[in-house]
This record gives sequence, C-alpha cells and structure tokens, in this order.
Amino acid sequence: MHSTSAPPDAIAALRDILDRSPRIAIVSHFNPDGDALGSSLGMAHVLRAQGHHVQVVMPNAAPPNLHWMPGHAGVITHEQNPAEAAAAIREADVLFCLDFNRSDRVGRLEEDLKAARLRVLIDHHQEPEDMAAVSFSDTSACATCQMVYDVVVALGAADAVDRDAATCLYAGIVTDSGSFRFRSTSPHTMRVAADLMERGVAVDAVHSAILDSNTEGRLRLLGFTLAERMEVLHPDGVALLWLDRADLDRHGFVPGDTEGFVNYGLSIKGVRLSAFLMERPDGVKLSLRSRGHLPVDRLLKEHFQGGGHTNAAGGRFDGPMPQAMEKLRGLLPSFLASHPTA
Repeated sequence: MHSTSAPPDAIAALRDILDRSPRIAIVSHFNPDGDALGSSLGMAHVLRAQGHHVQVVMPNAAPPNLHWMPGHAGVITHEQNPAEAAAAIREADVLFCLDFNRSDRVGRLEEDLKAARLRVLIDHHQEPEDMAAVSFSDTSACATCQMVYDVVVALGAADAVDRDAATCLYAGIVTDSGSFRFRSTSPHTMRVAADLMERGVAVDAVHSAILDSNTEGRLRLLGFTLAERMEVLHPDGVALLWLDRADLDRHGFVPGDTEGFVNYGLSIKGVRLSAFLMERPDGVKLSLRSRGHLPVDRLLKEHFQGGGHTNAAGGRFDGPMPQAMEKLRGLLPSFLASHPTA
C-alpha cells in the first residue's frame, strides 16, 4: 500500500534504533483518546512481538469506554503512579511519542520526556515541534493509528500485527475518523482498515465498545447540555455549547462524560462551526469542530493556546467561563467573515 507516512530515510533510521534498543517506552498526550491509546497499545503489541521490553505510559487515565482495549491493564498513568511513570520513561533506551506534536501536550510528564535518551515521533497534527531524533509526520493521515500501521509495514514487521494489535489500531482509526465519515478518511484509510479486519478485528464489538457504553449520568448530562446550554446562531452557522463547574458538579461529572458533545452542534443543518466549552479548576477547555475550509485550529492557536487540525482542534482559556465565552464571541464575526462559505 502506498503511504506518505513512512519515508524510507526515516524508516532506515528507525530500524537502526530498534536494532540497538531493547527497552522501549511509549507515551501519548494528556486526556488520551482512542487514537492516542490505540496507537500506543498497537505499537506496543508489535514491538513486544519483536522481542522488545515495552512500557506504555499515559499522563492520566483514558475514558472508561476505552479500557477494553487489549493491553490497557498494563498501562502506567502518571496521575496515579508518578514515580513509576517517570522511571519507565527515563530508563528506556528509546521513547516513542505518539499522537501529539508538542512536548507540553504530555502535561506533568514533559520534564521526563525531555530527559529521555532518544525520542521517536509518530503524529498527524500540524506543525510538530523538532523534538525527536526520528520523526514521522503526516497531516493528511486521518489517525496516528493509520501511521503506525504504515510504519510497521514499511519496517517489514506486518506479520507482528496480530489480532490484539489490529484491534487497537482499528479502534483508533474509527474514533479519529468519526467512524470513517470525516474528510480525512482516504481510500488508503479504508485499505488499512480492511487489512486490520482480515487480521481478526471484530468490527461490531469494537464499535459497540466505543459507542454503546454510555452511563446514565453521561446521557443525562448530554440532555441537559442540548436543552439548557446550547445556543445556535443561525445566520452565522454557529452552535455554542458550554458547561460550567456548577453544571458539572450537579450532574456528577466524571472524565470522559463530555467526549463528543461538540459534534452534536455540528450535526445541526446549516451549522459550519460548533464550539464546546467546559470549565475546569484550571480554566476553560475549548473544543471546536468545523465543516469545509474553516480552519478552527488557526483560531485556537492564535487566541486560545491550542491547535490541532483544520476541522477539529482544542484549546484553553485561563479564566472563568463568562470571560472565555465573551472572548470567543468577539472573535467569531471576523473569523467567519475571513473564511466565507464558497
């Protein structure tokens, strides 16, 4: 399969690194999603099959609907075991950095990441930092899981992609491609998915585990958000959704409950930008989604310490919800006017 994710020179350098690196650590970004966890666990399965000692480390826990992934039980989270997580990274011969483009995306693991002996980056976000000895960066890839598959195949290690590895990689592709509906889904994505299916992925079980594991609390919070905390600006094609600390406390919020809420705004006919804002103890988290050529990553990078992809990005605001909303509302008119619909 043709892919831009695995250039020959980088593959040659990685092969040399792996030949002399028995101990490997893998890390991904804070608040790991399906692609972060899937790429990390998928790569871990492959590297273990080749005889490496591998430890997956996450800054904090993944949401409960991802805990079923094969190998999840062996993940060390820094939030729960900081000393063990730091030691795993610092003692490794090489650290794989998957699904993030800046060192600060790993939260309190940043210092340990920078102290790692050797780093390898595999990521599909725009404008990656120069933070690794070997980098695989492909912003056209729909998921880092797709890139991991391409790298593994280019290394000649496709036989090491067993059912467990394939399941993790498939799950990450499903989540980051919106179940193959986002514009980043390419013919190559579908070919990779087909190959993973042929390696034993139970497609129905994966989709059900990801999408059909709502708690009663999450659904009630979603209902409240759509009924009481959503504003649709019809002339502008914008949907704004938000939850402040009082809303979250009232509904017994647990991490992962609001995953995907921003997509509901974008599902409204005529809406081309959806924004979801959630207040946390350290400020406000923003998630933006858009249609067409509306670069929400640029808006968040310039004004909200964020970034991501053209149509899907995240950022943060250091202050209370009313100020975050005021700032976003003030920026939207000129941003939308500078990117007309066709």
